[in-house]
Amino acid sequence: MAKTIMIVDDSASLRQVVGIALKSAGYDVIEGSDGKDALSKLSGQKVHLIISDVNMPNMDGISFVKALKQIPSYKFTPVIMLTTESQEEKKREGQAAGAKAWMVKPFKPELLLGAVQKLVMP
Repeated sequence: MAKTIMIVDDSASLRQVVGIALKSAGYDVIEGSDGKDALSKLSGQKVHLIISDVNMPNMDGISFVKALKQIPSYKFTPVIMLTTESQEEKKREGQAAGAKAWMVKPFKPELLLGAVQKLVMP
């Protein structure tokens, strides 16, 4: 059975690019346009990994990760932050919220897939 990955980004084109890379590697993909939208789509189904932007309207990525980690069924779901933010302070904030990895845009799809494979539990 395919692993499910959620992409959370306010950019439809970025969700599409990441989604194509993930689908071509055999993953199922769920998309959220911001943190609030993503949380509304998490209905208890198994999500193996979440890739989230930091800067989004309604609910930013750091707030989303904090909210996600409060939901028992998603407490241990790994999160990769995929963002234009590269400051150490933002990275620390992301790690403190529960993010497992930090990738800066623009990104190479093969590097993203490598990180996904390391974090997706068998």
